[in-house]
Amino acid sequence: MKAILHCDKEWGIGKSNGLMFSIPLDMKFFRETTSGKVVVMGSNTLLSFPGGKPLKNRTNIVLWPGGKERDDCIITQTLQEFMAEIKKYNSDDVFVIGGAMMYRTMLPYCSEVLVTKVDAVGGADTFFENLDLHPDFTLTYESEVQETGGYNIKFCTYTNNNVAEF
Repeated sequence: MKAILHCDKEWGIGKSNGLMFSIPLDMKFFRETTSGKVVVMGSNTLLSFPGGKPLKNRTNIVLWPGGKERDDCIITQTLQEFMAEIKKYNSDDVFVIGGAMMYRTMLPYCSEVLVTKVDAVGGADTFFENLDLHPDFTLTYESEVQETGGYNIKFCTYTNNNVAEF
């Protein structure tokens, strides 16, 4: 399993239950990386999408205690049920896409974290763990800085050297 996100210079990932930046190149990377794959998320992330609809061309698995069953995505009620559902898929095809609680909960189980770093401060109210300081993670890839959408960004991959089993 992998996590995918963008963050600002302070590892901020969100503001008012939404993204801080709308950067077409980052959105393209996210879309191309996760298309045809499995995306896992908490209920607030699903509700933050336009119309509360799941992402197209992906299997959407949502941890939503008390959420009603839907035809357009898989709703799980408990963390145990959520993890059992994830196990049905090839772990290389599973991407954690938010929110903050889901990232915190699933980070130990992620073999990689794909981070688009934005060289800006976005006024975040939600943060991701600073992987540069995390003892289990190593920066294994870092792209050149790219100027796009008025921002300087770089694509980074962090590898978990101590992946937990579930």
